[in-house]
Amino acid sequence: LSALMGVPVAYVMTHDSIGLGEDGPTHQPVEHLAISRATPNTYVIRPADLVETAEAWEVALSSKTTPTVLALSRQNLPAVRKTHTNQNLVAKGAYVLEEATAKRQVILMATGSEVEIALKARDLLEAEGIGTRVVSMPCWELFAEQDASYRRKVLPPGAVRIAIEAGTR
Repeated sequence: LSALMGVPVAYVMTHDSIGLGEDGPTHQPVEHLAISRATPNTYVIRPADLVETAEAWEVALSSKTTPTVLALSRQNLPAVRKTHTNQNLVAKGAYVLEEATAKRQVILMATGSEVEIALKARDLLEAEGIGTRVVSMPCWELFAEQDASYRRKVLPPGAVRIAIEAGTR
């Protein structure tokens, strides 16, 4: 109803992910992401670490007509944003977290707790000489709202794109 009425409610979902949860599917299962994203006029944000969580909260508090779902994990996640910026990168929806050191052949796109997996995969690929960019994509909806030039800058053509996110078909 908040999406239909244009009310900027912040929904905080905890226990996101299959990576932790001895209580099984009694917590937010991965299907909640699909149904939340299928709801028009709703921002679904899966932050990868503390910095992205703070920026996601700022997005939720700044919204005037769009509800925000913050899908948070209980996992002990490492800090992935280690470079300071004054800009709220979550507000862009997606951004380059790590750039390829060699010629870019692969772009790994990930959200939430899977960003850590993408960074580890990047390390393995880079060690094999496969240039790999990691894109943190905490909010698909905000990324879709960016102009085409920004989206092309983050996800340029040419490289193989691989999405990493716990979910269901």
